[in-house]
Amino acid sequence: MSERIAIIGPGRMGLALGAALVQCQAAERLVFYGRALEPPPHPLFDPDHPGGLYRPGIGPIEEGTTIVVLAVPDHALPEVAYDLAMVGRAPVGCAALHLSGALSTDVLAPLHFAGYAVGSMSPFQTVADPWSGGDRLIGAAFALAGEPAAIAAGRRLVRALGGRDLVIPPNLRPLYHAAAVFASNYVVTVAAVAVRLLRQAGIPEEDAVAATLPLLRSTVDDLEHLGFPAALTGPIVRGDVDAVRLHLGRLSPSDRSLYSALGRETLRLARLAGLDPDRAAELESLLAVD
Repeated sequence: MSERIAIIGPGRMGLALGAALVQCQAAERLVFYGRALEPPPHPLFDPDHPGGLYRPGIGPIEEGTTIVVLAVPDHALPEVAYDLAMVGRAPVGCAALHLSGALSTDVLAPLHFAGYAVGSMSPFQTVADPWSGGDRLIGAAFALAGEPAAIAAGRRLVRALGGRDLVIPPNLRPLYHAAAVFASNYVVTVAAVAVRLLRQAGIPEEDAVAATLPLLRSTVDDLEHLGFPAALTGPIVRGDVDAVRLHLGRLSPSDRSLYSALGRETLRLARLAGLDPDRAAELESLLAVD
């Protein structure tokens, strides 16, 4: 089915999603709505090869529109949902989806009463750049929730993007969002810690970053091809108690606490990989004190 899609909010995620939909030829018609009078600079609005149209304001939504995506920050969703509901009834059979990973569909209650099937379609992906972010959304996983017709609409979009749809009950949605924090935000944090430790070892920051990034890439590559726990390397999975003790003895108190917390989780995987029980017990004792 070719969709007629409206995206409210031409920001990073809205533009990236629109670009991905155009690239996958998933939209028969794509219309953006925003508060500015003119569209933002983006290839989607190239006058010679437009991929989408731009309308200032929030609605009214064109008849025949099948899906409305509210691609606005979480704090703005209640106001935008209310404003959209006030401009008129939903087009027949139209679903309204927000992209928040943390919020339930309750925030779209005004749209439900305006006749929309309401739901959410949260990408399990990070988009920092609206120009290149569309490529990241193709093949990504999306968490779906909401009314059956809204979930069906979200599933159509996800499958058009070649992605994976994950239906998650509302009461478990915080776990999904926390998982995204671990898989993305905390990876950046841990990489920053690695760079800081290299700088403490006397390595200039530029070299420290350059040394860390290939290691991160190879780790993700191993994880993709080998899976858990086979991709795990390092002193804990080897049972190298002396190396871990040496690390803990040299780290600052705050870094030692973080190392130990992550080490205990790493020990879980190491046991699955067949770590010797005696070595595992030694490591567990060593890592127990933050």
